[in-house]
Amino acid sequence: MVVSAASRDARRQVTTAAPRATGAASPAAATDDVARFEALYEELFPYVWRSVQRLGVAPSAVDDVVQEVFVVVYRRLAEFEGRSSLKTWVYGIALRVAREHRRATRRKSPHNLHPEGAADPEVLRAPDASAPDEALAKSEAARLVNQLLGALDDDKREVFVLAELEQLPAPEIAEAIGVNLNTVYSRLRAARQEFAEAAARHRARDGWRVR
Repeated sequence: MVVSAASRDARRQVTTAAPRATGAASPAAATDDVARFEALYEELFPYVWRSVQRLGVAPSAVDDVVQEVFVVVYRRLAEFEGRSSLKTWVYGIALRVAREHRRATRRKSPHNLHPEGAADPEVLRAPDASAPDEALAKSEAARLVNQLLGALDDDKREVFVLAELEQLPAPEIAEAIGVNLNTVYSRLRAARQEFAEAAARHRARDGWRVR
């Protein structure tokens, strides 16, 4: 996915408006910090965008929540100690920001807990101009996955997203969400079963409509 012009504008807003937790030792060091952040933003923006919407953030709020995630990343990047991968570390931040957003949404609109997700930004654009049908099919599949994720509670959803959709190994998942390995395996088993049941119900409804 190529980061859009709007996303680049958001990135510039982050680096100009967000104070750093640890001040740079020199102007050159500050420049290096910004360059490091911008490279990280370019690499992980699609991943964070996907993760935020898959974690239950309403489509209308995804852009704002993603920007908030990167504000935190920018402020705390100097604190990263390499005990996990950068991707896992950033996901942990995205998880906490998304959780807080969901809590705030529940307080304001308790009946709107599982909005249907928007399509994944990586499948909205066809790989080339000759394949619009393929892009549409992928977009519809992404919407369905996000809808089915709504059948899972937050704990199971978080583990399922990382294991099944982002293909992270269980130890990294445990690190990202702050639980022990056995808890990851237990939640993942339950999440897989509930997701499969939700998918079966969806297929049954579609079959009834066709008849």
